[in-house]
Amino acid sequence: MVTVIEQLKDHLNHAVVGQPDLTHELLVALIANGHVLLEGPPGIAKTTAAKALAGAIDSRFQRIQFTPDLLPGDVTGSDIYQQETGKFSFVPGPIMNDIVLADEINRAPAKVQSALLEAMGERQVTVGNHSYPLSALFFVIATQNPIEQEGTYPLPEAQLDRFMMKINLGYPSAASELDVLRLVRQQDLHKTSASKPQPICKPHDILELQHKALSLYMSESVEQYIVQLVMATRQPERYLGEAGKGTNLIEFGASPRGTLALDRCARANALLNGRDFVTPDDVRQVALPVLRHRIITTFEAQAAGLSVDDLLKRLISHVPAL
Repeated sequence: MVTVIEQLKDHLNHAVVGQPDLTHELLVALIANGHVLLEGPPGIAKTTAAKALAGAIDSRFQRIQFTPDLLPGDVTGSDIYQQETGKFSFVPGPIMNDIVLADEINRAPAKVQSALLEAMGERQVTVGNHSYPLSALFFVIATQNPIEQEGTYPLPEAQLDRFMMKINLGYPSAASELDVLRLVRQQDLHKTSASKPQPICKPHDILELQHKALSLYMSESVEQYIVQLVMATRQPERYLGEAGKGTNLIEFGASPRGTLALDRCARANALLNGRDFVTPDDVRQVALPVLRHRIITTFEAQAAGLSVDDLLKRLISHVPAL
């Protein structure tokens, strides 16, 4: 298992230069058996990272380009009438794969986005009177561009909560961008002669990693720490009273699904770091991407220029590890 983890890390870091946090958090979400939302400006390797991860696993991969004219059946599949038999038969949609890239997910209308709720939450799709199970590996990587508003449909809170992690990406450093320039040039020069990279592992290897992460030791004090962090997002006045000057800064805190996600991601982070036990540091390292999309700030916080990440960092620094 250690070999598989190191190979996956090397593969992703080679494919996505200058984004070590992105590659690490992608692996955390995969091993935690959850879905991930990548948000960042265009051209910073969101799609490249998703394709690189899919290419490292010998699995069924499908990209869905979300557009305003997309229909729910274009994602889930639909019952098609067969003239030969005179009956309807189910034709699977692109969601019926192991790894699905939902590219520019916020360009699709709410009806299409809601078609993903059942698939992401219950790992099945229902068409007509029948439900069809998805694969055990089923993993959604969605991307969205936060700076473009025209022709986009913001994701509803119910769907955001289905994502285990939301990873915010920024521009790489000058040194990393120079490495990207040279890497892409070399890839273009050898494109015709280069063979397709071979997968590093099989789906059952990932499933074994997921099972191993769940079996890691977590003390009761770390469990209590996870719960207290989530409770702090619902009762921020207990921790931000002085910093917030008594102002209510968070309108809605994280749901119980956030507690479960924090537990799973902390375990996956410990496994990626080569340990068989979970520490409070593992919880702190994944707290931002796990909780940032589950919290709604108040107008007072927005007027004060405080982002969700700002408030979460304050809470993390004030909530003691037991």
